[in-house]
Amino acid sequence: MYWYFVVRFLAATGARVSELVQTKCEHVRIGYLDLYSKGGKLRRIYIPSTLQKETLKWMEETKKESGFLFLNKYGELITARGIAVQLKHFASRYGLDPSVVYPHSFRHRFAKSFLERYNDIAMLADLMGHASIETTRIYLRKTSTEQQNIINQIIDW
Repeated sequence: MYWYFVVRFLAATGARVSELVQTKCEHVRIGYLDLYSKGGKLRRIYIPSTLQKETLKWMEETKKESGFLFLNKYGELITARGIAVQLKHFASRYGLDPSVVYPHSFRHRFAKSFLERYNDIAMLADLMGHASIETTRIYLRKTSTEQQNIINQIIDW
């Protein structure tokens, strides 16, 4: 269940790994975390209510009441490298291409999903902690496969 929650938090919040590892049980209870991130800017990361409920249940089952949520087996903060290595392992194990599965790919997926469902790039930039919408636009570029599919839909003659 531990890794399930690591992946869910990355995918559902758009958090950077450096932000994810700072998540505490107390943050889960209130539904968000305020922290200073890249560039010393205060950023609020919201925890969706469905994820909050699931996590609270997991915390109760594992008797985790306070402190950092994601600790390694030695009781220390999990590292970005530790997360990346484990994601590569899961990718290989489940037949995915490990070269495209990395922690930051979940941040990209969050950005694309947000814009597909709620077309507000200014709000997305704010949620992601970007000073400029231009930075956010980088996350929204289409892959070559997506571009090919669009061309195939448009040009049908």
